[in-house]
Parts: sequence; C-alpha cells; structure tokens
Amino acid sequence: MAELSAVPDTRREALQGHAAMLLFSAAIAGSFSLGARAANLIDPAAISAARFAIAAGVIGGIVMAGPGIQRAAFHAPWRYLVLGGLFAAYFVLMFEGLKTAPPISAAVVFTLTPLMAAGFGWLLARQRLTGRIATALALGAAGSLWVIFRGDLQALMRLELGRGEAIYLIGCAAHALYTPMVRRLNRGESALVSTFATLFAGGILLLIWGAPAILHTDWAHLPLIVWVTLFYVAIFASALTTVLVQFAAMRLPSSKVLAYTYLTPIWVIGVEAVLTHQMPPPAVLPGVLATVAALLLLLKD
Repeated sequence: MAELSAVPDTRREALQGHAAMLLFSAAIAGSFSLGARAANLIDPAAISAARFAIAAGVIGGIVMAGPGIQRAAFHAPWRYLVLGGLFAAYFVLMFEGLKTAPPISAAVVFTLTPLMAAGFGWLLARQRLTGRIATALALGAAGSLWVIFRGDLQALMRLELGRGEAIYLIGCAAHALYTPMVRRLNRGESALVSTFATLFAGGILLLIWGAPAILHTDWAHLPLIVWVTLFYVAIFASALTTVLVQFAAMRLPSSKVLAYTYLTPIWVIGVEAVLTHQMPPPAVLPGVLATVAALLLLLKD
C-alpha cells in the first residue's frame, strides 16, 4: 500500500516542480527588458550586491517569521559560498552582457542553459539523458543559435557572437552549474532556508569583490529606472526565482528544471512589443519556434 500511495505523491511533487518553473520563466523575463535599460547606468557589481542584500533580507524575514533556521543548516557553510558564488557570477555577467546585448538576444542565450545543465547534471549526479531529451536539447540549442545570430547563416558559420552575448553565455554556464549543485549540496534544508543562505553568502562575496564599485556609485542620484530594476530583480528575479529553482531542483531532473527557460524569449518578446511597439524580425521566428518545440519535448513524460 505504501508503494501505491507513493506514486501519486511523486506525480504531485513533479507537478509542483513544473508549476514553480512556469512561474520562474515569467518572473525572469522581466529582468531582461528592465536590465537592458539600466545596465549602462550603474556598475553590474554594485546593482548585483544591492539586489542580493534586498533579496536576502526579504527571504530572511520570511524564514524567521516562519520555520526559522535550524542549527543543522549551518553544517558545512562552504556549500552556500559555492552556490552563492555561482548565482552572483550569473547576475553580474548578465548585467555586463546587457550593456550591449538586446533583451531578446540575451533571453535566447539563456535558453542554452538546459543543454549545459544536462551536461553538469550528468557529471555531478549521473543524470542520464534519453534520446528524446537529447534531441530536445539539441533542437533548443539550434533554435537559440539561430536567434542569437539573427537568422544569418554566414554569421553563424563565422561564429560572429556579440560581446554582450558572449559575456552572458559565461554567466549562463554558472547558472547551469548551480542547478545540479543545489541537489548535490543539499543536506535536508528547506528551499527557503537554503535560498536565504545562498543569497546571504552571495551578497557577502559581492560586497567584498564589488566594494570599489559600490563606494563610487552615487546612490542618491540614480535614475528611477535603476531603482525599479533593482527592486524587481531583487524580489522577483532573485528571491522568488531562487526559491523556485531550489524547490523544483529537488523534484525534477536538471534538464527539465531549466527546460522552462525556453519560454523566456516568448515572454521577453511580449514585454518588448509592449514597451517598444516592435516585433523581432521574421528571420528569427523559426528559431523561436524551435525552442518552443524543444520545451514540449522536454516536458513530455
């Protein structure tokens, strides 16, 4: 009887993981459009340090008001430095890349994360790929590359990758490694507690590394768009998405967790259409459709 009752519980947990990542894809999309408009107005290390401090404060308040932090969560604190360092690297490189990369192109670079996550998942947790998942990842990567190179086959053959896209690609590699590391380093902590510790550790690392940029930022005279971006990415694209990824990573394989990144360009295209009243050139649409097909393949059981 116990074995029979475990099946629905497993399915329920998987559905919860899928719902978390659907919300993740919507929340993360706004950071591309806002980030592109604020990236050249503040140093990436400064805004990333501030966002980690705000996000850690929000999550820390929720944790202390709710379950609290058990002493066991402090065992091997180096784990949070690893997770926080990877997450901090992702956000700093994202803002640095958005200085020159268009929001839609950056969002499509983000869709290469599942392929990298699958590789890291195999290395760290021996999570094997079926033929269908491998096909989906390859299809999604091909669609992503098509959009990144704007449908220009000659540019693709010459690998004429923009500087912003190249910088952000390195950040996405850090994000891809972060996902399987969550599962590997977790020792029973809840997603909220682990998220708070990760954000706190990442914030400390950013305060140390980005101290000169933080001190030289004129915080009192920053444009409004920077503050809007800061609080959006701190609450929705840092605190919320970190909880969602950690929650989903304990219920789904790494490749499926980040499969929802394939939805991100769709969200960003919609946001950019509202903000600029422009749509991407028709040449990139086949790539977008390929990433959607990849998502459907990855989510199929």
